Amino acid sequence: MEIKGRAHCFGDDVNTDYIISGKYKFKTLDMKELAKHVMEDLDPEFAQKVKPGDFVVAGKNFGCGSSREQAPLALLHAGVGAVLARSFARIFYRNAINTGLPVVECDTSEIDPGDELLLDLEKGILKNLTKQKEIPVKALPPFMLKILRDGGLVAHFRKYGTFKLD
Repeated sequence: MEIKGRAHCFGDDVNTDYIISGKYKFKTLDMKELAKHVMEDLDPEFAQKVKPGDFVVAGKNFGCGSSREQAPLALLHAGVGAVLARSFARIFYRNAINTGLPVVECDTSEIDPGDELLLDLEKGILKNLTKQKEIPVKALPPFMLKILRDGGLVAHFRKYGTFKLD
């Protein structure tokens, strides 16, 4: 599973209200509508700039603040291919995998806005094509890769009728 796109960089402690503001979460559950407002408190033009496959790149504690699934779903529906961060809030990380949004822990200090990146989830390799550097990533366990390949946990259960590792 390869993902290729541009980097959109943010800092530490990006909470779920920065990902999708609470003022929208309580007005609609339409993910296409929420996707229009993703990350707008940090970058008002993000939803217009992001292209399918692009990466959200952040520092420590990405996704802190809430257990709502709207945050990873809004990123997914905006076209984000994966989120790369030094660390994730546990509930966000779990919700992201469950909704089918790849999340990968790595050192993001060598990634700048606009860098072209290539992530191979199966091999656990991240390449910064702009800087011609390979960045070590924390590999995802095989069962998480399977859930992501299936499109998330609900899609996985629809496909197999149960949780299937192999």
